[in-house]
Amino acid sequence: MVNVSLFLVMCILLIILPGPDTAIATKNTLTVGKKGGIQTMMGSCCGLLIHTFAAVIGLSAIIVKSAYVFAIIKYVGAVYLCYLGCKTLWALKELRSQQIEEDKESETDEKYNNHSSFKQGFLTNITNPKVAVFFLTFLPQFVDGTGNTFLPFLMMGIIYTALTAMWFVFYVYLLDKISAFMKKPKTKTVIEGLTGTVLIGFGIKLALEK
Repeated sequence: MVNVSLFLVMCILLIILPGPDTAIATKNTLTVGKKGGIQTMMGSCCGLLIHTFAAVIGLSAIIVKSAYVFAIIKYVGAVYLCYLGCKTLWALKELRSQQIEEDKESETDEKYNNHSSFKQGFLTNITNPKVAVFFLTFLPQFVDGTGNTFLPFLMMGIIYTALTAMWFVFYVYLLDKISAFMKKPKTKTVIEGLTGTVLIGFGIKLALEK
């Protein structure tokens, strides 16, 4: 595993960036309470662990067969990260972003209204194809591919899941106090703008590395 500090920084920035998991955790915390938020977090983390094992097994098999294929995956990952960054920055210009997020939360509520908070978190995460693509493109950026990659991949997946759990525990327990602040347009603009810029810079750095 290489660039551990950079890996941790990227994980934190990506975890803080609001997404479907954040939306469902917010909804359950506000409607069910802290217990619902924690159960949602546990479900999301279980989904992340499944994505981790799937990515680890698949990537390790690919690397054993072909170092060239692994190199291609890294370049594809760099492009994908740049795409995420551009998409994040572009979202800042959308005037109807708040309404869209509210609609998505409403759709998620209707889809999983008969399930527990844990199942809601799990299903939201495990059925999101973007999570699988993210793991397949993000993890390879931090290994050299010359040695045994199974353990480094597994370690990174577990670290990412642990950081996600820590963030959501913090978020859920302080939601009552920070919800108004987190929902302010200025706050969301700063978080998404910073993350988008870092993703683009990181993707370009990876593409130019030898």
